[in-house]
Amino acid sequence: MARENTSDDGIAFAVLIPAYNPGDALVHLVHRLAQSEARAVLVVDDGSGPGYADRFDRLEHIPKVHLLRHAINLGKGAALKTGINYFLCTFPQLAGVVTADADGQHTAEDVLRVGVSLLARTDSLILGTRQFDAGVPLRSRFGNKVTTALVRLLIGQRLSDTQTGLRGIPTSLLPHLLRVPASGYEFELEMLITAKHLGYPMREEKVQTIYVEGNRSSHFNPLFDSMRIYFILLRFSILALLTALVDNAVFFSAYQLSGSVSQSQISGRLVAVLFNYTAARRAVFLSRQSHRIVLPRYLLLVFGSGLLSYSLILLFSSALGMNVMAAKLLAESLIFIANFTIQRDFVFTEREPAPKLTNWDEYYTGVPFTARLTRKYTGAVLLGILRRLADSEPGGSRVLSGNRRRQ
Repeated sequence: MARENTSDDGIAFAVLIPAYNPGDALVHLVHRLAQSEARAVLVVDDGSGPGYADRFDRLEHIPKVHLLRHAINLGKGAALKTGINYFLCTFPQLAGVVTADADGQHTAEDVLRVGVSLLARTDSLILGTRQFDAGVPLRSRFGNKVTTALVRLLIGQRLSDTQTGLRGIPTSLLPHLLRVPASGYEFELEMLITAKHLGYPMREEKVQTIYVEGNRSSHFNPLFDSMRIYFILLRFSILALLTALVDNAVFFSAYQLSGSVSQSQISGRLVAVLFNYTAARRAVFLSRQSHRIVLPRYLLLVFGSGLLSYSLILLFSSALGMNVMAAKLLAESLIFIANFTIQRDFVFTEREPAPKLTNWDEYYTGVPFTARLTRKYTGAVLLGILRRLADSEPGGSRVLSGNRRRQ
């Protein structure tokens, strides 16, 4: 597919809608968006089957609509990644893409509002947030409250609607999302985690709250899909538990042999680091930064937390008369949240340097010596070419000489 580019690409966006067994609401939404300022509308048929072929055929003939198809149902995350890949290949110069649901929950006006917000903040992930009042189905209210609390712990930011499918995603974030392995509804939570670890701010844009017939058209399975989402949130807890088991087992064994708290603490920490670092970097925080950047931060945290844990063990065992192992468990429990927060916000979070604006006055007045030398050389070469051309035509030398005298 050839790339589509125009002069205003940087201030334009496309809309992406994953669809599985959609109703007429999708056709209505696409018609409205195709008549708007959106550059293109990408619709991904996620294996809806022959019973919905006529509906998608109608969409295919609407101007600005690009229809992509899955032979079988692969999941919402897979459909989004199919659309994202197509967007990056076909519209790489656009500012970003706005994702929307096909079940009638999002109006064209709200989709465009999120698009405008994206154009104003192309360094941010824009979330179209609903208001979860009494009119919202109970399963949606409950699921959002639980997920909101867990996401706040995981990424350190309170988001009022973590499960919204209406999002404005900047183009620079999209390649990173293609590497996310999730293919179902959990992909949208992984998107939040990826944005956090890459340093993308998340901003909320209020939109209408619409649930058609109690949200019966949604293909979200409250039990199965929620469990897959919450498993993502439990990754760090599982890793932390396994690391604690390794740390305490080595500590206990070393203490039985040496009777030294300091030697046991160092032994436990060293073995735990070998186990924890790779798993935390790749499986929990999904960091793709080089070891040169991440490892020094991580080792600094290990040293600091180890020193604090050692101090607390001595305090609890001497001042409170606790057993050394009990003091160790209490100390590690107290610093657990601090360890997680520092890893989340300092160790494994990538911070893009802020772009520096060009100072044009300084650019033209403070020309380096090498640049002046290059300009003189280039001018001399061009002047030599003009002289040769002038000498090859009658009267050319006199014109060139006259021009040089007038300069």
